[in-house]
Amino acid sequence: MKKFNKTEQRWIKPLPERVINKIAAGEVIERPAAVVKELVENAIDAGSDMIEIEIEKSGAKLIKIVDNGCGIPEDQIEIAFSRHATSKIRNFDDLNALHSYGFRGEALPSVASISRLRMVSRAQNASTGIELIIEGGVLQSKQPIAAPFGTTIEVENLFYNTPARRKFLKAESTETRHISRNAMGMALSRHDIGFQFKSNGKLIFSTAKDLTLKER
Repeated sequence: MKKFNKTEQRWIKPLPERVINKIAAGEVIERPAAVVKELVENAIDAGSDMIEIEIEKSGAKLIKIVDNGCGIPEDQIEIAFSRHATSKIRNFDDLNALHSYGFRGEALPSVASISRLRMVSRAQNASTGIELIIEGGVLQSKQPIAAPFGTTIEVENLFYNTPARRKFLKAESTETRHISRNAMGMALSRHDIGFQFKSNGKLIFSTAKDLTLKER
């Protein structure tokens, strides 16, 4: 580490947005299971009653979340990846009446900054969907695409640009177990939502909505 020279002038400058998002990602996203948790909670907040979770290589290679929620309108989809952009609150007093899982607006920009992310979303009143591709926090493309109502998010190569984070991931079986436990916990706590979880192409569990805890 370079020794600090008290006679050397150091200018205070604001960090670029991409750097801020990567730093924030270290706080929000510790492992693939955290990505699954954040994205599934977004799907629940979107009013979904069916959520599909698919992973490859314990989520390091692929995390895919498909929901049938309200979707994101075309004019808001890029804003969704801005830090602290949220549809959950409008002012400080709203914090006292939260009925959603997330509200900080940090999950999507954090995940997008440390992965190659593809989102396809179609709002309930839209005639077509919108596809967004973001790599390392940088928008690569945005275009209309045929899509069902709801949102699909594919997160590929998680931590590809933060190798130190990737190095500290546990064995594939351990990371998969963390994801499976989180997914099962959400499925058991939300009997009003159907869940499906696949790992490396294999169906791990599937639950229909409106089943009792015992039936699940």
